[in-house]
Amino acid sequence: MHPLIDTASAQLPVERLCALAVVPRSSYYRAGQVKVHQADGNETVLQEIRTICEEMPSYGSPRVTAELRRRGFPVNHKRVSRLMGKANLHCRRKKRFVRTTDSRHNFRVYPNVAKDLVVIRPDQLWRADITYIRLVREFIYLAVILDAFSRRVVGWALARHIDAALTVTALKMAIEQRHVEPGLVHHSDQGVQYACEEYVTLLNINNFTISMSRKGNPYDNAMAESFMKTLKAEEVYINDYHTITDASWNIEQFIEIVYNTKRLHSSLGYCTPCEKEAEFHKKEPTLAIQEIVSTEG
Repeated sequence: MHPLIDTASAQLPVERLCALAVVPRSSYYRAGQVKVHQADGNETVLQEIRTICEEMPSYGSPRVTAELRRRGFPVNHKRVSRLMGKANLHCRRKKRFVRTTDSRHNFRVYPNVAKDLVVIRPDQLWRADITYIRLVREFIYLAVILDAFSRRVVGWALARHIDAALTVTALKMAIEQRHVEPGLVHHSDQGVQYACEEYVTLLNINNFTISMSRKGNPYDNAMAESFMKTLKAEEVYINDYHTITDASWNIEQFIEIVYNTKRLHSSLGYCTPCEKEAEFHKKEPTLAIQEIVSTEG
């Protein structure tokens, strides 16, 4: 609407005011309708943003924008960022990540064969890591294994002690849940929990190719460490776990329900790990036929 016309409309007819301001009456009324529609639209979008932020409190405006589009809202990131700013809907801040690697041992250290690997399918490369979880009165430890293709957590274990039993339990879960073919690359740091005889024996029995990060180089296993940071920021730091049972239940919910099946990953084109794998398996028969044709030709 026109501010001068709005101000003087109590004294003079709108038709006369539009003539004096050289503004067509239809344009004046249409402008008012557009503003009302925009306000209503913003309120609807903001309500959906609030819902998304309640479900995923660590989402910033890019992931919120992606989720809105998935839900049928044709919005751009600038509008979403503006609405989130006005409503004070900011993602939770992350806390510092602490390492748990102890590479002071006499076991064999394997070369990093993952650094040059081009990952094109699930169960081609797994990445493993360990972190600590703070309870009210003690620390416990979490070992995870991620599929590098989809970033899906395929195995995990939680325990009071950071030893071989912890990592072996996570590895056994991954092996039982996945279709593992000989040659799968298992990558970890040089920690004693991954280099020890019990763990390496399990890898060898399943014909895994063993790969380890260079000592003192965190970037070699950045994907696994990135998951740990996400877990801390989006689950651990916003809860107070009193017991290991309490922590285990909450972490399982986060991994299986939120992270694997619901959380959008920017590195995956804003889809979930489960969606990424489902998309691959949907295309897999076509890829197999193409490979056979290429080989025979």
